[in-house]
Amino acid sequence: MTEKALRLGTRRSKLAMAQSGQVADAVSQVTGRPVELVEITTYGDVSREHLAQIGGTGVFVAALREALLRGEVDFAVHSLKDLPTAQHEGLVVAAIPEREDPRDVVVARDARKLTDLPRGARIGTGAPRRMAQLNAYARTHGMEIETVPIRGNVDTRIGYVRSGELDAVVLAAAGLNRVGRIDEVTDFLSVDTVLPAPGQGALAIECAADNADLIAALAELDDPFTRAAVTAERSLLAALEAGCSAPVGALADLLADGQIVKEMRLRGVVGTTDGSTLVQLSTTGPVPETHEAAMALGRELATEMLAQGAAGLMGERAH
Repeated sequence: MTEKALRLGTRRSKLAMAQSGQVADAVSQVTGRPVELVEITTYGDVSREHLAQIGGTGVFVAALREALLRGEVDFAVHSLKDLPTAQHEGLVVAAIPEREDPRDVVVARDARKLTDLPRGARIGTGAPRRMAQLNAYARTHGMEIETVPIRGNVDTRIGYVRSGELDAVVLAAAGLNRVGRIDEVTDFLSVDTVLPAPGQGALAIECAADNADLIAALAELDDPFTRAAVTAERSLLAALEAGCSAPVGALADLLADGQIVKEMRLRGVVGTTDGSTLVQLSTTGPVPETHEAAMALGRELATEMLAQGAAGLMGERAH
């Protein structure tokens, strides 16, 4: 008799299905059990409002979590950057697999790079974080651009460029990789130009806190370096009291000396969406060995950023 299939809760978007399918294969390998995808529609998928207006954080997550708590699915896969920073009672992030490319990318007309865009170029993005940094970059490099708020899936966003409505759109490299469209990228943005969203490129595999067997099996997919990095980034976000629609960028990366990883560097940025004011700082410390140490790294940097005036740049603070 074959073991009962594990049920994986996923959003219905092409991207969510692609990343959930990859996780399903990996879980099937470590557990020896078949995994079936259970498609769940979330509020963020059906609402036509801009993410910043519907509260950003959690709009793609709540329905998946409800299905988990009701026992309709055994585990769920989230894009980590969509997860609220507060721990959910009754649920546990059992695994954070190795992260994909965290960078943002440009898909532009005529295969242009960011620096080649015409004067007054219209660049689409749904993220205040990207707007703030793109506008700041344009200001310091004598470029004239207009950032245009958009939302929708990858097809919709790239469609604005193909139709000539926009000159370029900015997307996450990881998402394009997962749906097999990375070859449409015309420019990879250096993290020195645009810091990604906290947790960008990483996935979170969540299940019920009382399912010890499944937690143990899923833990085999966990990447400790990715977990430490995204924990520090999300700790910074939480300490700045910002939801995922706030203009905060953060990236923790490992600094190696040859083959030996020595330290972790955490960079953070917060700014006004017009790019006129940015607070951008970084800190470097030993690679965090514990969850607490990773949290502390994020809190320390947030404290320094707040001391430099970050709070006043957040717009509406998340309550």
